[in-house]
Amino acid sequence: MASDTADVLLAVGTRKGLFIGRRRHGRWELGGPHFAAQAVYSIGIDTRRPTPRLLAGADSAHWGPSVFHSDDLGETWQEPSRPAVTYPQDTGTSLERVWQLHPAGPAAPDVVYAGTEPGGLFRSADGGETFELVRSLWDHPTREQWVPGGGGLAVHTVITDPRDADAVTVAVSAAGVFRTTDGGESWTPSNSGVKAVFLPDPHPEFGQCVHKIAQDPVNRDRLYLQNHWGVYRSDDAGAKWTDIGGGLPSDFGFATAAHPCRADVAYVFPITADIDRVPAEHRCRVFRTEDAGATWEPLTDGLPREDHYGTVLRDALCVDGSDPAGVYFGNRNGEVFASADDGDSWRQLASHLPDVLCVRAAAVG
Repeated sequence: MASDTADVLLAVGTRKGLFIGRRRHGRWELGGPHFAAQAVYSIGIDTRRPTPRLLAGADSAHWGPSVFHSDDLGETWQEPSRPAVTYPQDTGTSLERVWQLHPAGPAAPDVVYAGTEPGGLFRSADGGETFELVRSLWDHPTREQWVPGGGGLAVHTVITDPRDADAVTVAVSAAGVFRTTDGGESWTPSNSGVKAVFLPDPHPEFGQCVHKIAQDPVNRDRLYLQNHWGVYRSDDAGAKWTDIGGGLPSDFGFATAAHPCRADVAYVFPITADIDRVPAEHRCRVFRTEDAGATWEPLTDGLPREDHYGTVLRDALCVDGSDPAGVYFGNRNGEVFASADDGDSWRQLASHLPDVLCVRAAAVG
């Protein structure tokens, strides 16, 4: 069992740089920014190495987007001499942003996936130093009908199955969930049961605006999905989805996360509406289910009690791999909160940062 004295690394990507926190012996220190004035939309922490490798997708207004890596927990950073992620010339497009950096499981050492805008998936076999476009998804027969979500046409979530390196699930805004079971040779839309409330046909094969997906740590075929209206669960790796948002104050939101060790436990941060993107009922609350979505409870101990307007974005809620779980979130007010006890109680780690875009944490001691 981990405790609040365990050594934890916390990486917070903001619109103006990356901040790195460490918890040692129960005390937090937060430093930065790294990549000053660059927007950091994606962070990966690769714990498959003796010393975790940090990956950061940073976006310079002058130089454009790039992927950096650090092998000393953020003390120094390296950028490849040639861009790590580039679209082949024949695609007729260029990289806009790296939305996701996902180290695959132990069955695929050194494999890292990058999800990008405009709607591409890239695969690295060298720990995130160089990437190649996964052409089968890029050339999917439905692609011409994909449309951008509010933040652009982006592959923003990648989930790999630790039991099977060939099983990969991605979420695309606004094209929905796609899944491969043959290592990327083919991809199948996996959206049955998920509504696209903004389309004439609310139950299309694809075209849903999925905001985030998380995988149960015990039952790997169980997935949780936060949609553009709707919170869902799948018990068959995404083949079918069931609505589980009935016990929430709003089923609109961006973020979801699953407990790293306990089955049936997941977290969401409800937002009022797509046209009013502030916390539901103006209250800063993480909601937790411990029965796979049958019921939800608000977690508020230590969080602000006054009216609150800090929106939590899709990658700004995470867990750290411990049991009890460390749970973390940041918001567009520039606040960062942490829990060391599965979300039962919280403490504020930072305020007045730039917009928090993404948060990642891992036990490193």
